[in-house]
Amino acid sequence: VKKSNKRNLLGIILEDKDIMRALVFTRTKHGANRVAKHLGQNNIQSGVIHGNKSQNARQEALKGFKDGKLRILVATDIAARGIDIDNITHVINFDLPNDPETYVHRIGRTARAGKSDAAISFVDYETMAHFKNIEKRAKVQLERESIEGFEIQGERPQKAKGPGPVK
Repeated sequence: VKKSNKRNLLGIILEDKDIMRALVFTRTKHGANRVAKHLGQNNIQSGVIHGNKSQNARQEALKGFKDGKLRILVATDIAARGIDIDNITHVINFDLPNDPETYVHRIGRTARAGKSDAAISFVDYETMAHFKNIEKRAKVQLERESIEGFEIQGERPQKAKGPGPVK
């Protein structure tokens, strides 16, 4: 998916009523806030947990998610560590993690107790190398799907400006 289209694609995916309880991972706190704001603007209520949220705000979001009042929880990896929530039907990697171990940790939130649920990862040109590294390390080929109108055809990564690699 084109990086600029990720929030729109997320909104469309979350229209699927089979997604009963989804945990959406972002890489940054600001990214989590932007995703939650975009969802709210599209009448999709969600909770947000990340390191800049107060303990009370995080507990309130978690409680709403666990109780089923919130169908969507947007989180960073740091904030999501150690939380145990049953019946998550979908994990959505809005931002793909840099390392395979984090990917495995994220998707391990679904399919507990013998259930078969789904993990969806948004991959753009900037994260394609991370995606391929995850497949290589896990020794699997993950299913790929392009959604009409959200393909990355024609998009090319921007070249680094100035000396040295872009971080």
